[in-house]
Amino acid sequence: MSSWIRLDGSDNVVTATRALEVGHSEEGITTTSLVPKGHKIATAELSPGDEIRKYAQIIGYASAKISVGDHVHTHNCDFRNTDHTYEFGTDLRPVANVPEADRDTFMGFRRENGRVGTRNYIAIITSVNCSATAARMIADHFTPDIMANYPNVDGVVAFVHGTGCGMAGSGDGFEALQRVMWGYAKHPNHAGVLMVGLGCEMNQIDWLLDAYGLKQGPLFQTMNIQNVAGLRRTVELGIEKINAMLPLANEVSRSICPVSELKVALQCGGSDAWSGITANPALGYACDLLAAQGATGVLAETPEIYGAEHLLTRRAASPEVGERLINLIRWWEDYTERNHGSMDNNPSPGNKKGGLTTILEKSLGAAAKGGTSPLNGVYKYAEEVRANGFTFMDSPGYDPASVTGQIAGGCNLVCFTTGRGSAFGSKPAPTIKVATNSDMYQRMIDDMDVNAGTILSGDSSVEEKGREIYELFLKIASGDASKSEAQGLGDYEFVPWQIGAVM
Repeated sequence: MSSWIRLDGSDNVVTATRALEVGHSEEGITTTSLVPKGHKIATAELSPGDEIRKYAQIIGYASAKISVGDHVHTHNCDFRNTDHTYEFGTDLRPVANVPEADRDTFMGFRRENGRVGTRNYIAIITSVNCSATAARMIADHFTPDIMANYPNVDGVVAFVHGTGCGMAGSGDGFEALQRVMWGYAKHPNHAGVLMVGLGCEMNQIDWLLDAYGLKQGPLFQTMNIQNVAGLRRTVELGIEKINAMLPLANEVSRSICPVSELKVALQCGGSDAWSGITANPALGYACDLLAAQGATGVLAETPEIYGAEHLLTRRAASPEVGERLINLIRWWEDYTERNHGSMDNNPSPGNKKGGLTTILEKSLGAAAKGGTSPLNGVYKYAEEVRANGFTFMDSPGYDPASVTGQIAGGCNLVCFTTGRGSAFGSKPAPTIKVATNSDMYQRMIDDMDVNAGTILSGDSSVEEKGREIYELFLKIASGDASKSEAQGLGDYEFVPWQIGAVM
């Protein structure tokens, strides 16, 4: 294997495939300093202000003179806000749609409203932090011994959070929280739902019921601590309500469902230099396979497509879809500026240690998770995703908050690529984790479902690994446990995005 990879002929940096000493010489390039694995090496002389290019795109600007063989990283690479001329629909590639009669299937839970789940949970959803303890106490009652009596129910899960009061009763933050609650209340992976509030909070359960037309019934119940007369009685009553739901939820069984019913959240976290070379393109290929089956892939983390959004607008199915994406980018630029931040606050220290220098570089790799098919829809945070094929949802780059929005939007599976390593998991939609490199895969083998590092070693292609990921989607959707799921992750990763002032 070569000591480095050049991704495009127009690039003026290469990426080291192993740690290199000073004076390592290859292909006419001699390193001038130590270069960690995954970091960049200059292949051309650069003056201050010159563009640094990788993926055939700008990832930063030289902040000092850079010579051939120099290590290129945060010490000599500056970030600047993007300034693209956006094109809409100029890179539309037709999807090779699989005829309905030939489409793949999985074993899912078909709900009365026609939606399909990959899991069968009972959810306890809180309206406010003040009811979080009650919800946890109710869920904790349902031990493995009790749940063994209900083999078709995957568990009783409390979705608790730290907001719901001390916030405005209208605006972006309130509306986002209401969408999250509605999305989880109606999620196809939930057989039953119990909503628990305090009673005096800003985020009133009754308002949610009115706004979204939710009706109470045997498998959908609400209550609040103040009306029930305190914590202890609330917990007792909550247990009674869940006990009544369990036999009904247990009557549901899996049946054959088309792959078109899958909505997969496309996520990355703890990224490194290999994310955009191995795991993310492989997941992108899997996303294209989903699109061909009439299924849906949902990319998110708006700050982590910054610098790559012009590539996505070229794939927009209509100018309106493209404009929605650009409006999100402009909102985030304003949001970071008024909060005295920078779009380059992301990447994290761990990302930088793994070789990523600017958000532009990280975004170009992250956007690869979306494959090559047309961008058919752009959605608000936690908004219901209605389009099939490749779509995008607004969210922060903070993984728990981002995945919470995607699940609220209807995603019934999550696929999460990572280079540095991640212990993330989610409920009610299980998370599949894909390692970008073999070293980390072996080190965290109990957490990783797929090793995309074999792409780097030449033992598999992007397409082969993408097909492996896609086939794993069908197995996990049919009930096989992902590694994060088997370890019990997902009870603490419900984190609605808090937007606006806390008052």
